[in-house]
Amino acid sequence: MTKSALSRRSVLKTASAAIAAPMINIGAYSLGAASERVYSAKVIDLVNRSLVIDMLSVLANLGQAMTAVFSDNPKLLDPYAITDEQIEKIRASGVNIYHPAVGLGGYEEGLEFVARLNAYADERPDVFRRITSIADMEEAWKNGKIGYIVGIQNAEHFNTPDDVNVFYHLGQRVSQLTYNKQNLIGAGSTDRVDGGVSDFGAAIIARMNELGMAVDVSHCGDQTTLDSFDISTAPVLITHSNVRKLAGGHVRCKTDEAIRKMAKSGGVMGISGVRNFVRDKEPTTIEHMLDHFDYVAKMVGVEHLGVGSDMDPDGYDDIPEPGYSALKNSYKGAYKFRGKIDTDGFDHPKKIYDLTEGLIRRGYSDADIELILGGNFKRALGDIWKS
Repeated sequence: MTKSALSRRSVLKTASAAIAAPMINIGAYSLGAASERVYSAKVIDLVNRSLVIDMLSVLANLGQAMTAVFSDNPKLLDPYAITDEQIEKIRASGVNIYHPAVGLGGYEEGLEFVARLNAYADERPDVFRRITSIADMEEAWKNGKIGYIVGIQNAEHFNTPDDVNVFYHLGQRVSQLTYNKQNLIGAGSTDRVDGGVSDFGAAIIARMNELGMAVDVSHCGDQTTLDSFDISTAPVLITHSNVRKLAGGHVRCKTDEAIRKMAKSGGVMGISGVRNFVRDKEPTTIEHMLDHFDYVAKMVGVEHLGVGSDMDPDGYDDIPEPGYSALKNSYKGAYKFRGKIDTDGFDHPKKIYDLTEGLIRRGYSDADIELILGGNFKRALGDIWKS
């Protein structure tokens, strides 16, 4: 979602009713005693048998992170800490593999962040597994571990192409090229002018291709996005963005041309649940989010669709004040926040079940839903990664 001192990612770096649609199978089930949400047996079966990947979702609680930032002594608090309560919430979410990338500003911050993510698997090997290969992904799923891919939503930590090697060997497997603003590689989505990928940026992309690190253009400006597809010899990902035509021309969403180039590259586009990326008017519900899936599927095929929620399991709207308002105010006006940040119906820890129910309602086959939930991103990452 400009990267200022209080944006969600830079904040992190700093320190009821049953579904109204007809039930597909006989019987309906509540996921946990405390849950008021009821899902069909088919929905639960589809999620449980699928490898589910959210290609942009932080593992730490955003409210906790904001509280850490606004505490009297934030340096003593760890905004990335994951409590037992959060672990149980993540386990019950239906998601198996997370990409908890954040936007960072430089080499040292990149080192600190990657080290913190690597520590999850060291601190709780019974719970977490770091993912650096498709084999890791399959093992995590098989053994009931929460898998996570180390990524960063920027490439300002790459001062030279050799830095790509450094971070690759520390475990990073995905990197956005730019966040919302210009860097040495190219332009961000909220820049006034986008000159495209620089010579330096082309060298960074080439080194990422050579090593097997995925190129992500979710926050890139339009020309930088298009250039990346032309320069990369491996599939390029849009881990979390939506269709610009359906979101009132929002700059953080992607043009039809970009979506077509993404598919031609062999990439995948993860659809986000951030409200202003879904629709530019009210109401904004999961039905409007599903419209983005339909649009991309019709244009380039269901094999290029995935999920990139761009939120923690709970979403944004339960972040306590003053953090919630500070988060909104930290972005440029181009982000066009209005009221809530989350999309209605995709704003709680079990939202992947609601999405699956919606895809069934829209007529997607079981096989296609399994691809959307994670199979497509698994395939693309397998094509990009060298191991």
